[in-house]
Amino acid sequence: MNMMQDGERYTRMPYRRTGRSGLLLPAISLGLWQNFGHDRPLETQRSILRRAFDLGITHFDLANNYGPPYGSAEENFGRILKSDLAGHRDELVISSKAGYDMWPGPYGIWGSRKYLLASLDQSLRRMGLEYVDIFYSHRFDPQTPLEETMGALDTAVRRGKALYVGISSYSAERTREAAAILRRLGTPLLIHQPSYSMLNRWIEPELLDVLGQEGIGCIVFSPLAQGLLTDRYLRGVPADSRASQAGSFSKDMLTAQTLAKVRALNQLAQRRGQTLAQMALAWTLRDLRVTSALVGASSVAQLEQNIAALDKLAFAPEELSEIDRYATDSGINLWAESSRN
Repeated sequence: MNMMQDGERYTRMPYRRTGRSGLLLPAISLGLWQNFGHDRPLETQRSILRRAFDLGITHFDLANNYGPPYGSAEENFGRILKSDLAGHRDELVISSKAGYDMWPGPYGIWGSRKYLLASLDQSLRRMGLEYVDIFYSHRFDPQTPLEETMGALDTAVRRGKALYVGISSYSAERTREAAAILRRLGTPLLIHQPSYSMLNRWIEPELLDVLGQEGIGCIVFSPLAQGLLTDRYLRGVPADSRASQAGSFSKDMLTAQTLAKVRALNQLAQRRGQTLAQMALAWTLRDLRVTSALVGASSVAQLEQNIAALDKLAFAPEELSEIDRYATDSGINLWAESSRN
């Protein structure tokens, strides 16, 4: 597997400024939430990561408990980083998070200083890194003072274990509070990572305005609604799909009404000369307050298909109006509870 010559990879990928910061992120970033645990062949993971970098994806997004099992995505990423990408560390933005369950007992979950800083140390060991570029509070903890959670992020930066900090799935109000606390501490809030797609538009009424006003970047996850905004479900539920298996996605989300919306959106995508997935990704990037869209990939071919969304990012006003008819909330926001607090 030969890699591209240095420099070539940066010619086609658009890079966007992250809020009012010095950090640019690729319009499409690679998330390792699925497909990078010990249940998948390491060679496949290696091929995807190398190809992603060749295509200009400089940002790789992880969390402590990505797998399965927990921690294995970071372990595998660290292994591939060492064997294939070690000489490119300073060309990469690597992020991790803590907030959901990671280890047993009261100190392996939520938003305490005890948990966040211990988790970051573990993540760095698994990946073989001295620091991550971005460290996130993965969700708001209603039981822990926000000053404590944000203080832990500030400490991570001051100890040289993270360059920037972010939050994920925080409400607009909590985001504003978090930004104010971090500003006082002298470590600005760089970025927010919310779920966002044509079927899950919760960030539009308030959160995007807060991010714009505060100068905070936005990297959206699940822009394909966990695969729902692809051609996989146009004719029902395939036996090998995520919706047919136990996990974060469920058949309950696939109502006849939702599938009808997906089919209508697919017809519009075809008229645009894109796949539904490509249009869905391009649509999340139409607002310049959105810095990057996170995609997953189970194969190099799927990754290449997703990145081809960048070939057609522009939308005519009438296309956006038509999309609005079908792009309505479909009860698929699994992270709503976190952002409701």
